[in-house]
Amino acid sequence: MTIQVNKWNYFELELKAWASGNPFLDVTLEATFTHQHRSVRVAGFYDGDGVYKIRFMPDIEGDWRYVTHSNLRALDNQSGHFECIPSLPGNHGPVRVVDRFHFAYADGTPYHPVGTTCYVWNLQGDELEEQTLRTLRQAPFNKMRMCVFPKRYSFNFNEPPCYPFEGELKQEWDPTNLYNLRAPAPKHNWDFTRFNPAYFRHLEKRILDLRELGIEADLILFHPYDFGAWGFDKMPPEVNDRYLRYLIARVSAFSNVWWSLANEYDLMLHLTLADWDHFFQLIQDADPYDHLRSIHNCHGFYDHGKPWVTHCSIQHHDLTLVPTWLQQYNKPVIVDECGYEGDIYMSWGDLSAQELVHRFWLGFAAGGYVGHGETYLNDEQRLWWSKGGTLSGDSPARIAFLRQIIEATPAPGLFPAPLRTFGAGNTGNWIMPGGLPHHRAGSYQGTEYYLIYYGTHQPRYQQFSLPPGTYRIDIIDAWNMTVERFMDAASGDVRVEFPRKQFLACRIERNK
Repeated sequence: MTIQVNKWNYFELELKAWASGNPFLDVTLEATFTHQHRSVRVAGFYDGDGVYKIRFMPDIEGDWRYVTHSNLRALDNQSGHFECIPSLPGNHGPVRVVDRFHFAYADGTPYHPVGTTCYVWNLQGDELEEQTLRTLRQAPFNKMRMCVFPKRYSFNFNEPPCYPFEGELKQEWDPTNLYNLRAPAPKHNWDFTRFNPAYFRHLEKRILDLRELGIEADLILFHPYDFGAWGFDKMPPEVNDRYLRYLIARVSAFSNVWWSLANEYDLMLHLTLADWDHFFQLIQDADPYDHLRSIHNCHGFYDHGKPWVTHCSIQHHDLTLVPTWLQQYNKPVIVDECGYEGDIYMSWGDLSAQELVHRFWLGFAAGGYVGHGETYLNDEQRLWWSKGGTLSGDSPARIAFLRQIIEATPAPGLFPAPLRTFGAGNTGNWIMPGGLPHHRAGSYQGTEYYLIYYGTHQPRYQQFSLPPGTYRIDIIDAWNMTVERFMDAASGDVRVEFPRKQFLACRIERNK
């Protein structure tokens, strides 16, 4: 009977062979998958206990044939075929960039990233991880930033259940040494030539759990929050390359994978810009599915204009700069970290819910995208931003409301408004080139749709000169999550009256 695989799911070929030496170093394995004129070469990987695997994500329906290539006779020239059938409901394929500033799934369905950060939720043990998944089922997020390697930082001093390489940690970590760079580092005896397949199997499970929830897994490949605990931030160059190729071979066939090269890459001072360029190019070359690629900053930006970067992943508190970044890089802008709702002692993690929601609206209404985080203290020190668990803040419900607003806009999404887009006479010059003063944001989609967010300002009215046609005008309360119709068939010069309130938006949509 012919094996059937759903489009954008993955076919897995498992082969068994035993060989002397180190299977991670000494054995090469690839396969060529062919459908009519299309041919894709895919790397395989060693999964322990004499098992080798090759995974492939078909993107065209019909018959696919494959043949393996290996320097080990038992693995070489193995052939077969399978039938690719229509995709399962909910799997629209990998996310791609469309129309410069926006995203869509491979089948053309618009995708508007509404992300959250949960760095090492996948390294907390099954009980807490399952609780995180239950929370996500009710949350508005469709993208999760998460680390591949464990993280050592405030509110996160527990060891992971296992480690990515063979070996063991031989000395416990003293949390008081977190910022004492002269303190003796814990001792370990990792064998960087041998991966621990169990570690990566668990990562795969959690990526696929997110896929079942319709959530993109934005994988952070490197980060600086090791502080000598394990040494995964300062591996030799050949180990870095081998790790990237191994990870790509294991998970790139999953449709919901994104590559984020680093969190706060500019804090990894031992790596140069040439190193980061190299990592980008290695991933671009090794990933047969061309998943999205980005890199996240602390202070200084990487040059997002480089051709191997698909979109901007930015840490910055000032969302009025989104139009500037869109213009500068001519790519989608995701402000993945604009500050977190919470009450910890760090200034980036003590925002009110109202402030975080305000920043979300500023970014989205300017044609960009914004990410969520939560850092509320609790007795268990289970902060969502790091470990997951449950959400207790007031922003997620309002982010869900905003997501409904954004997903109702015409495809592919909103574009930042140029000078005087929304004004009549001299009243419309508040949108200026080079930025959006007074914490206001405006965007449009052709002449069909306009969105203006007033933020902390509370104008009693605004005058508009509308293009030809008739328009529906709604007044949106971003905090109280209400939409009130102001006019059903506005045309020409219109004066829109507002209640004296903050956090209002005006939506103007052309009647069909």
